[in-house]
Amino acid sequence: MESPLFLSICPNGKEDSPLSPSENKMGVMPVRPLLLTMSWPMMLSMLVQALYNMVDSMFVAQLNSDAFVALSLVFPVQSLITAIQAGTGVGVNTMLSRRLGQKRPEEASAVACHGYFLYFLCWVVFLTLGMLFARPFMELYSDVPRVIEYGVTYLRIVVLFSLGSCMQFAAERVLQASGNSIGPMVIQGVGAIVNLILDPILIFGLLGFPRLEVAGAAIATGLGQVVGMVIGLVMVARSPIVHVSFRGFRPQGAIVADIYRIGLPAIVMQSLFTIMTLGTNKILALFSDTGVFIMGAYFKVQSFVFMPIFGMNNGLTPIVSYNYGAKRPDRIREAIHFALLIGGGIMLLGTAVFLLFPGALLGFFDADAATLAAGIPALRILCLSFLPAGISILLSSAFQALGVPSLSLGLSLLRQVILIFPLALLLGLAAGAGAVWYAFVIAEALPCIGALVLYRWFSKTKIDAISCQP
Repeated sequence: MESPLFLSICPNGKEDSPLSPSENKMGVMPVRPLLLTMSWPMMLSMLVQALYNMVDSMFVAQLNSDAFVALSLVFPVQSLITAIQAGTGVGVNTMLSRRLGQKRPEEASAVACHGYFLYFLCWVVFLTLGMLFARPFMELYSDVPRVIEYGVTYLRIVVLFSLGSCMQFAAERVLQASGNSIGPMVIQGVGAIVNLILDPILIFGLLGFPRLEVAGAAIATGLGQVVGMVIGLVMVARSPIVHVSFRGFRPQGAIVADIYRIGLPAIVMQSLFTIMTLGTNKILALFSDTGVFIMGAYFKVQSFVFMPIFGMNNGLTPIVSYNYGAKRPDRIREAIHFALLIGGGIMLLGTAVFLLFPGALLGFFDADAATLAAGIPALRILCLSFLPAGISILLSSAFQALGVPSLSLGLSLLRQVILIFPLALLLGLAAGAGAVWYAFVIAEALPCIGALVLYRWFSKTKIDAISCQP
């Protein structure tokens, strides 16, 4: 049934023909169970990813403090690599889902092939830059020889094995766009389990293996990604919806441009986390000896709250993209609203955990008494940003899927650069280290209000109007 707004815009318009049951489930399955079906496997697998990232840090922290510092310094670089991979995936996923929604399977397969090609090029760039600049990067942030050596070793191994993570991303995006929600969960889940098993064995030299310490942590992560890559390649090869073949493949500039027209703003948007991390660490160091430690611990534990939201993003994007291509505004709107409802619940639950148990969360990283004294109130302040952040993230994903990634980029710039740095510096100068944490809350709340206003306008002008398009 058409909405009153649709009738006022398109009084002579007709509803789209009912989709046949043989079509992609993203066009025929009820939206709410569809979103849950598409999202929960990715939410679960990303929670597993968050778990092994935290376990990595806990194991490495048992070696010595220099090893933990080295991994903390490399963390923004890993985040940048992930941002490029994820942003490229947004472009591939959106274009692939849209072609499937438009019933253009050959063009969808071409997009998938270009996705694999672009991810291979990403790996070449990561490997080259990582090998060349690992040492200068570490020397820029530390003058402790052991920290530098640990960091160089870890970073070089990470970029070497990043071929596995690149191919994992490619497979997951192809499977998601074709409606396979279990495949990405299996890929990430199995890789994470391999990592969890190998971490203590290779770090501490168990079961007859040599003690590799920081190098062991990097190798364990890399081998997990390679296993995920192999599983992904097998699953994509067996996909009945998208056929990937490189026989006669030639890169086409138009397809690459389409992918990065959507993906590049997503890359920039997600890369802002790296900028924010580096910048806030510098600001915190001006006011507190424990601020950088608290921030590092915070990012590790808050990933358990944010990873499910990112997993829901992965389910929401292809649903919105497919139904945008199929001209189904009712399904687009229902998917976005239900995602906001579920995402809001997750964020409120996370807020409650941080408010009630901040000391226990910091205790995972052997925080001393001084760090606990400063960190407990800090975590209680920081968690107030969860709900507005979740709303902004989900609406940004919807804007990307609807072909307006500039809105997502603008929101992320406000949240992670434009507001946070001056607010943190001014609050720190005015009221000391404890006030810096309020900058995160303000920097999330204001863009959230803007995102809600934009979505209301966008719903009335663009989403309903797609049914009028030929």
